[in-house]
Amino acid sequence: MTSSIDGLAGSSLYTQGTSRTAPKQTMDSEVFLQLLVTQLRSQDPSSPMDTNQMISQTTQLAQMEQITKLTSLNEENFSLQMRIAASGLVGKTVSYLDADGKAVTGTASSVDFADSVPMVKVGDATVRLDAVSAITA
Repeated sequence: MTSSIDGLAGSSLYTQGTSRTAPKQTMDSEVFLQLLVTQLRSQDPSSPMDTNQMISQTTQLAQMEQITKLTSLNEENFSLQMRIAASGLVGKTVSYLDADGKAVTGTASSVDFADSVPMVKVGDATVRLDAVSAITA
C-alpha cells in the first residue's frame, strides 16, 4: 500500500534555485479530473464518497467540456464571418483613419488572411478589417 506522501518524495517546500511553472489561471477539464481523482484516492474507505456527489461532479465536468467546445466553435464562426466580410470588400471603395487620424479613402484590391484579423489592401496601405470605417459600392 502506498501513501499519498510517496509522490512527494523528490520535492521539498524549501527547495531553492528550481524553476516553477506558473499555476493555471483557468479551471479546465484536466484540472477538474485531477481534483476528482485526488479526492477519490484520499477518501476514507470506511466512509466513501457519496455516489450522487460523484455523478454530480462528473456531470459538471461534461458540461464544462461542452461549454468549452461551444466557445471554440463560436470563435471559429466569428473568424469565418470576418473573412467573409473582408472578402466582400474587394473592389469596393473603403474609408479608414490613418496613423495621423486623417480619413483616407481608396479601393480595396485584396485581402490577407494570415493574421487573426483580416488585412485589407487599400492602395499602398494595408488596413485591419476592424479599422475600416465606411464602405461604398
